[in-house]
Amino acid sequence: MSKKLESKDAATNPRGIPYAPFVDKVEDYVSSRAEVDGTMKSLQEMISKYQFMEVNTQRRKAGLDEKIPDISKTLETVRFLKTRKPDSDPLEATFELNDTLFAKAHVPPTDEVYLWLGANVMLAYPINEAETLLEGKLSGAQQTLANCEEDLDFLREQITTLEVATARVYNWDVVMKRKEKAESADDDGGKKTSLPNG
Repeated sequence: MSKKLESKDAATNPRGIPYAPFVDKVEDYVSSRAEVDGTMKSLQEMISKYQFMEVNTQRRKAGLDEKIPDISKTLETVRFLKTRKPDSDPLEATFELNDTLFAKAHVPPTDEVYLWLGANVMLAYPINEAETLLEGKLSGAQQTLANCEEDLDFLREQITTLEVATARVYNWDVVMKRKEKAESADDDGGKKTSLPNG
């Protein structure tokens, strides 16, 4: 029953998310009506797992959607600072301290920049190294975002496949109930006793 649905060597997508089983013939997964409840429960558990993965992937994607513009903006700024000549006049810049708080600064030509790495850590980098680091981080974030989008499509597909499988098992069970009811009615057809009107 559930062993037929979950296999240790099931095919996966490039990030290891397994494919959902496609139920073409319900009889391959359920041999009697007694197995229907277990199979339905197994399918529902699998749907829950895929939905959990979908929510986590959506969160990761939302974080990347927020992070990529920041990395791009920082990379743009580093490239601009790299183009400035040593004898240039200081540049007056307005920068964001908080969502509603901005400050002005005079930025002299420089060959060094400070980058926030996260967890309240800031490091000084030569401009060329900073540019290389930011390019690497940007391409990594863009690749991860593409993977997240691909995984979300894949997960939606697997959830739909499992929902269809659940519907097929349920419909098979309904058909089997009707068959059993019809067979028992045929068996009882000759044995019917009339009840007195009361």
